[in-house]
Amino acid sequence: MDILICEELRASAIERLARKYQVVSDGRLWQEPARLRETVADARVLMVRNQTQVTADVLEAATKLVGVGRLGVGLDNIDLSAASRLGIVVIAPLNANATSVAELTIGLILAMARKIPQADCSTKQGNWDRKGCTGIELAGKTLAVCGLGRIGGLVAKLACAFAMKVTAFDPFIKPDSPVARKSGALLCDTMEAALTQADFVSVHLPLTAETRKVFSEKMFTAIKPGAYFINTSRGAVVDEAALVEALQSGRLAGAALDVRELEPPTRGTLESMPNVILTPHIGSFTTEAQQRTFDAVATDVDRLLSGQPVLNAVNFDRPKR
Repeated sequence: MDILICEELRASAIERLARKYQVVSDGRLWQEPARLRETVADARVLMVRNQTQVTADVLEAATKLVGVGRLGVGLDNIDLSAASRLGIVVIAPLNANATSVAELTIGLILAMARKIPQADCSTKQGNWDRKGCTGIELAGKTLAVCGLGRIGGLVAKLACAFAMKVTAFDPFIKPDSPVARKSGALLCDTMEAALTQADFVSVHLPLTAETRKVFSEKMFTAIKPGAYFINTSRGAVVDEAALVEALQSGRLAGAALDVRELEPPTRGTLESMPNVILTPHIGSFTTEAQQRTFDAVATDVDRLLSGQPVLNAVNFDRPKR
């Protein structure tokens, strides 16, 4: 086969590829690692979202593979070093989702600040509890942005439009860099320094060995008491037990999570807390972001299979095998 799709991926861009190449689609294949390793041995390109674990074992079994197309921005489910070692191109349109995720982040901040979910639920139950739905303004409040990359930088800029003060921490960005200046954020030397005065904390970190569960009891203790916590990056950067404790103790006033360590999660304490907003990893799920993502990956897969350099490579633009 030319292309193997092992998650439920449907779009006009996929249909265009299917008219030109032999495409095999099996939406459940990601759930069966042994069968995935067997099936991928015949593929030239593997297309995945975030459920498929593209491990070194999978890549080594794929002796004909020249490319992996990731329909999204996170690369934590792909062994990038193994792919590069084997000469396999990894495609990911890293800018495609930024606007959608940033806008969702601001939406969640507004929802918590103005108690929109509680007001909606109460009113639909026949109440008219205006006093109980008293919220706070964003103007003059401080937002700490943890990770000032494509999405975090845009969140900072949008927050400035609401007259918020923005602090940020990103070990890869210098305070005098154009990225920091454009964001309008005050870049801090440590994450704790960014969190100390924050009324809202928004997380935009990639999942790496260093960031896994970085938001632990220690980090939640560093946050200003009564702050709100938002995570639209990766669920595993947060220790959920520590988050629950911070919410139950009143250390945090509320939280909004679009991502979880286990997706879909099992029902637990967070699901029953009235000051917590939970959404099913919808940051990139807008019509515009999905079309940009699918079109970009499909175009690059076509270029790859026809011998042209790809435009959205995260390692190299041509296969080396």
